[in-house]
Amino acid sequence: MSDNENFDKPEDADRRDGGDSPADPADRATGRASDDQAFNDIVEGVELSTGSGSEGPADPPSRESQLATLLAERTEDLQRLQAEYVNYKRRVDRDRDLARQVGVRKVVADLMPVLDSIEMARQHGELEEGSGFRAVADALAKVAAAHDLTSFGAVGEEFDPHVHEALMQVPLPGATVTSVSQVMQPGYKLGDQVLRPARVAVSDPDPNAVSDGTGSTGTGSTGSGASEADGGSGQGPAGDN
Repeated sequence: MSDNENFDKPEDADRRDGGDSPADPADRATGRASDDQAFNDIVEGVELSTGSGSEGPADPPSRESQLATLLAERTEDLQRLQAEYVNYKRRVDRDRDLARQVGVRKVVADLMPVLDSIEMARQHGELEEGSGFRAVADALAKVAAAHDLTSFGAVGEEFDPHVHEALMQVPLPGATVTSVSQVMQPGYKLGDQVLRPARVAVSDPDPNAVSDGTGSTGTGSTGSGASEADGGSGQGPAGDN
C-alpha cells in the first residue's frame, strides 16, 4: 500500500506542477494577443507624430503616448459637444420664451377692445357692485394683471410722444407743461413694452398758471403789498405836515 502511495505521489506532483506549466506560456501569449487587439481597437484612427523625417526613422510611439493622444482628442470632443449642448439649450429656452411672449401678446391684443368697453361702462357708472357685469369685469382685470398687462393715460399727466398719441389740442387750465387734457382711448403695456399708445388731447402750458420758481403771480402780489406799504408810509409824513 505504501508502494502505491509512493508511485502515485510523483504522478500527482507532475500533474500539479508540470501538467499546467506547458499551457501557461500559451495562455499568456493568448492574453497578450487579446490585449494587443483591444489596444489596437482603442487607438485605431489616432494620428500620432513620429518625429521629423530628416533625422531618420523615428521610434514607434509607445502605448502611453498613444493613450495620452487619444485621451486629449476625446477630451476635446467632449468639450466641444458640451459647448454645443449649452448653446442649443440657451437657444431653445430663448425660442420658448419668445413663443410664449408672442402667444400672450396675441391674447391680450384680443382682450384690449373688451377692456376698452369695460372702462367706458365704468365711466358711465354701469358697473354696479354685485352685478354680473361687475364680476366679469373684475375677472378680466385679474387675468390682465396676471399677464402683467397695465393701462395708462390720465388727464393732467405730462405728454410723452413715446406713449401718447395726440389727436387734438384742448386747453387745460393750470397746465405748466404740455399735458394730457383728455383721454379718448387708454394705452396698454405688457410689462415694459407698449402695445398701444394712449390716444389723447393735449394742452400747451397755461400762461396764467403758476410755474415753480418763476414767481410770476407772487411778484404781482408782492408789488401790490409794496404799494400799500408805500402809501401807508406816505400818509404818515402827510399827517405830520
